[in-house]
Amino acid sequence: MMKITEVKVETVKIDGQIMPKAFTWKDGTRYEVTKVLFYSRSDDGEYEGIRYTVSFNGAERFLYLINDRWFVQEA
Repeated sequence: MMKITEVKVETVKIDGQIMPKAFTWKDGTRYEVTKVLFYSRSDDGEYEGIRYTVSFNGAERFLYLINDRWFVQEA
């Protein structure tokens, strides 16, 4: 099972959709989201909430918005 960790996320609203702009890791490190590559809800129950595929610091990760709380998939 994948490990996800709650993070603080700064967002913007684009065309009525909430988009992550940056997130702050549990140690206080802030990462600027350089691009939202994709976002969706799971049709088959693979994950909860909305999953965003984001690019930051040369890496790609999943960010999840679940019940107004944000989580990031750990590497």
